[in-house]
This record gives sequence, structure tokens and C-alpha cells, in this order.
Amino acid sequence: MLFDQLPQFLLSGLTSGSIYALVAVGFCIIHNATGMVNFAQGEFVMLGAMIMISLTQDLGLSLPAAFVLSIAGAMLVGLFLERIPLGLARSRHILILVLITVGFSIAVRGAASLFWGKTARALTSFSSEAPLLLGNAVISRQALWILFLTMAAVTLLHVFFHRTPVGQAIRAVADNRRGAVLVGIPVARMVMVSFALSAALGATAGILIAPITGMHYSAGVMLGLKGFAAAILGGYGHVWGAVAGGLLLGVLESLAAGFISSAYKDALAFLILLCVLWVRPSGLFGQRTLKRV
Repeated sequence: MLFDQLPQFLLSGLTSGSIYALVAVGFCIIHNATGMVNFAQGEFVMLGAMIMISLTQDLGLSLPAAFVLSIAGAMLVGLFLERIPLGLARSRHILILVLITVGFSIAVRGAASLFWGKTARALTSFSSEAPLLLGNAVISRQALWILFLTMAAVTLLHVFFHRTPVGQAIRAVADNRRGAVLVGIPVARMVMVSFALSAALGATAGILIAPITGMHYSAGVMLGLKGFAAAILGGYGHVWGAVAGGLLLGVLESLAAGFISSAYKDALAFLILLCVLWVRPSGLFGQRTLKRV
């Protein structure tokens, strides 16, 4: 019976939903700091995983060292995006800036295909590949790493935004950009930090999912779009809403694949996105009038 497999579907959904949540939070951070949508967010997912694979398999670095360097590499690309393509844009119109992120995404994807090739590559699991049995469900140890590190990342992000001067300054910029300028907050620097944080979250998501699904130069596109759908579902600009939206989207996808057909798994994310935009544009967990937090 399919209902006997419900725990399995839920665990699988929470695993993929955790990845969507990390990507969605990255979207929200950029939106809160700049008011724009960064459609290059999915490429940070791909870059984090591909750099990690190269460092561990080609250069022989240990997993912890490669993990840190991979995230740092993605953060540098995020800073480059903010400083050069976006920072030097002659027009500050929001649509122009969004289109620049689209063009940057295409450029990064093309460069990745030339550097790493078009063949998918897999990353070694963080620990033993022997699965664990939880009741009627089987879960891989890598899925546990995904769940644990996602919770840790979101918790640290919450502490950063509410307990550190830089995090509080970023929240001030998100709440009232002009007011932040008047009280002396370096807005441009806070935007740079936001791009670095967003890139780090995307890279973390890519590194975590690569041992399960593998990674190739164009894999970030779909993960980025699903993260965007999760952010809309939760309430765009609301960090905790993005986390809830990602987890909910992952569970709904898994249930649809299990009870209906896996052929509709990817389409479901965009169907949900359309429904939310029609019925409740502010998202399930957002306010009618969005307030960035």
C-alpha cells in the first residue's frame, strides 16, 4: 500500500525541501537588501558543488577544508556579481538589474560547461553510505547531514541577523534604506555582505545535495527556480517563511511523486507558484502588505 510508504515520502520531501529552503533564504536576503530578484542564485548552488568536487577529487583536499574553500569561492563570485555587473550598471532600474543577473547566470553556466564539461559528477558522501532504518522509512546518512546542517545554517543566520551589529545593520537597510543612510550605516557594504551570504547559502545547498543527486553545469537552474518558488510560497522577503515554504514544497513534491507520478514532480513546484500568486500573492506565511524582515 502506498500509505505504508508515507513516512518515506515525508522524509524524502523534508530532505529536498531543506535544499529548497536554503536557496529560498538566499533569494530573500538579496531581495531584502536591494528589492530585486537575483536569478543567478541557482548558479551559486552549482558552483559550490562543482568547486567542492574539484577540490576533493582532483586536488585531494579533505572534506572540511574543501567545504570551507568552496563556500568562500562562491562568495567571491557573489561579490563579483554585486561589484562589477550590478555595481557598474549605468541604469539602476530594477528591471535592468534583474536582467543583468539573468545574463550573469547564463555566462556562469557557459563558463562552467567549458571548465568542468557537460558530464554530471558526484560528490563523496560526508559519512558512511549505509542507510538507516527509521520505522518503515529508509533514510541515507547524507540526508541526515542535509537536515542537520540546514537547521544549523538557519539558526546561525537568525543569530547573525538579531545578535550582531552587521546583521542588525542589514535588517535596518532592509527595513528603511534611506533611514539607514541617515544614521550612518554603510548601505553599499551591507549589500555586499548580503550577496556574500546569499552565495554562501546557495553553495551550501549544492554541496549538501551533490552526494545524492550529483551535479552538472546546468543543475543550478532547476534548483534556483524551485528555491524561488519556495520563497514565493512562504512569503517573499520573509526568511522564516522561505524556510517553511521550502520544506512544504519538498513534502508536496514527494507526495505527488509517490501518490501520482514522478513525471509531475518538477511541474508541481511551478503549479504551486502560480496558484499562490493567483490566490495569495503575499505567500502563505507573509502579510498582505509585505514587510521585509
